[in-house]
Amino acid sequence: MSSFRWFLGSLLLCVANPAFVSAQSEADVNASLKKFTQVYEAVESNFADKPDADNTVFKGAIPNMLRALDPHSNFFDPKAYQLMREGQSGHYFGVGMYVGSPEGKVIVMYPFVNSPAYRAGLRPADQITAVDDTNTERATVPQVSGMLKGPKGTPVTITVRRSGHAEPMHFSLVRDNVPRGSVNYAFWLHPGIAYMRVEAFNETTSHEVDQALSRFPESAIDGLVLDLRDNPGGLVQEAVNVADRFLRKGQLIVSHHGRASAETKFIAKKGERGREYPIVVLVNRGTASAAEILTGALQDHDRAWVVGESTFGKGLVQAPFPLSGNSALLLTIAKYYTPSGRLIQRDYEHQGLFEYLSRSEDGKVNSNDMRKTDGGRIVYGGDGIRPDEKYETPKLTPLEAALSDDLVFFFYAPQFFAGRTGPPLAKDWTPDVQVLADFRNFAAIRGVVFPRADFNRDESWIRERLREELFITAFSKEDSDRLAFQNDPEVAKGAGSLPASKAMLNRAHEVVSSKKVASNEPVQ
Repeated sequence: MSSFRWFLGSLLLCVANPAFVSAQSEADVNASLKKFTQVYEAVESNFADKPDADNTVFKGAIPNMLRALDPHSNFFDPKAYQLMREGQSGHYFGVGMYVGSPEGKVIVMYPFVNSPAYRAGLRPADQITAVDDTNTERATVPQVSGMLKGPKGTPVTITVRRSGHAEPMHFSLVRDNVPRGSVNYAFWLHPGIAYMRVEAFNETTSHEVDQALSRFPESAIDGLVLDLRDNPGGLVQEAVNVADRFLRKGQLIVSHHGRASAETKFIAKKGERGREYPIVVLVNRGTASAAEILTGALQDHDRAWVVGESTFGKGLVQAPFPLSGNSALLLTIAKYYTPSGRLIQRDYEHQGLFEYLSRSEDGKVNSNDMRKTDGGRIVYGGDGIRPDEKYETPKLTPLEAALSDDLVFFFYAPQFFAGRTGPPLAKDWTPDVQVLADFRNFAAIRGVVFPRADFNRDESWIRERLREELFITAFSKEDSDRLAFQNDPEVAKGAGSLPASKAMLNRAHEVVSSKKVASNEPVQ
């Protein structure tokens, strides 16, 4: 019971913290812990088989106890806690590639550009069969990922099977710092129209945003499409810093308060440092937490026009409580509110955990949480951030869905490059008739059979997906993604909505100015 006892001791230190718990509450908690201990001791003494303490407590009792509170309070064992801290730091030491197991084998999905794996020549769909002298043909993705990571400067040999090669291939690499930037895509969509994607909020995000804007440069921007789709959040302070970049000095960015947590307000300290160009923010159901804080702040101050779907609706403040054994408790202590006072968090008490986490339905209007932006526009809270302009992603045809779900494009790439002769691909390369015919035959071999008329109907879509997939091997995942964003109809929609953002911004200035005149405040 040693693991259980040190956890209870650590937990008692947390719950007894006077900043969070009153004396009476502490007594209630201690009484509950006594009951829990009695139950656990009964299980350990009388269960038919000897229970695994770590499994019973850390994978059973603790997660279920926290889940009874809310969906986001969590317990991190040492490995999970280390991964969380790596994600927040924006870098780790290893070989720099994303591995997965789409068909039960650990394979390279893609190497990160300029990483040791990228420079060594590892490719998508390479099956990892050994790391150093350890056979990995029956290993899991976490096991292989752990083997690939290690101290900077240490060597590692990776053995793979590659389509078109009869013998295994061996790659000798040296582990290095692998930066995982959060702003990897920032480029011109059209003259004067900039696109920037923020994938998460880690320790370097606001600095990366500043760097990206300076490279354009910002003085040449007439409109910005800020892509926060599928951004899961991260460090709130970094989202606050990015909001500070676009708002005026003194404007409220976000606030939070809870039962035992005093209200805390985050104010723009520096204010807008560039021209006040129109901004369109792209969001979807995967936009969560810190990304919702940024979106809500820009929307409430009429600084950005929001396009897409209602966001995830995660507005709970988690405080980390480090525990012994390099573990941690992440406990919800407060809720986030946008500048207008909207609650970001959506309801989680009247649905199952799966329905909540999958965000299976679009946002609802909560008439009990109706607020107004600076310019007087009505916005609603309590269910994520609702977009100003809804965009529904076009549904795939049955053929497009089958090709995507079966990873036909992904597994075609090794065959394409294994049999390819002649010059390397150029950036303006597109699949010709012969390549399309070869791909159609490959799809049939994998069991995706369809009428010729369907292929002809979807040929333009297939051609672009082929380009994007083959660009990963020919150039890099970053080049492929950039091509995908340039072809993305929602990105085009965002660029087309910049006039609406500009009109909103002008109206807000007029409303704010008129209010200042009415109250005899100086108008800037």
